[in-house]
Amino acid sequence: MDFAAVLADIAAELERLRVRHAVIGGIALAALGMPRTTIDLDLATDAAAQDAVIELLERRGYQTLHRSSGYSNHLHADARLGRVDVVYVRAETAEQLFDGTRLLPGPGGQPIPVPRPEHLAAMKVLAMKNDPSRTFQELADIRFLLTRPGVDRDLVRDQFARHGLMERFRDVERTL
Repeated sequence: MDFAAVLADIAAELERLRVRHAVIGGIALAALGMPRTTIDLDLATDAAAQDAVIELLERRGYQTLHRSSGYSNHLHADARLGRVDVVYVRAETAEQLFDGTRLLPGPGGQPIPVPRPEHLAAMKVLAMKNDPSRTFQELADIRFLLTRPGVDRDLVRDQFARHGLMERFRDVERTL
């Protein structure tokens, strides 16, 4: 997948449509200093823009594989354009997430909006809760995020507690 080209195209169109967005997932982790293999582009956008985002991706030839109120997954037949997954955030969560983004160098050196590590960790906690098979990868990512300068560990701990996963938080905390 040509992350730089796909991201430049989609981000430009989202900006034209005035849709707030942030890069999450493996690309965001790489921008924060943890490069790892990823096979898709993960974005967060305002939930109110879901129809516009899906329409944008489908106009560009992406097939919508799944759509729910919180997520959508899209795949292009051209491997260079790959897979795009979108998380839709609303209300206070959206305000906090988008207000906390900062521009960091991304694929090809282009600046990308990346949420605070605490917000990325919160998404990973939810992913773990929803799909326990992702636990070990998500915990490794969260461990890295907790080592970023200035991270508020209490906010991350609160997310684990909120989702009934405090034992997992303690597991990570013991390794720091």
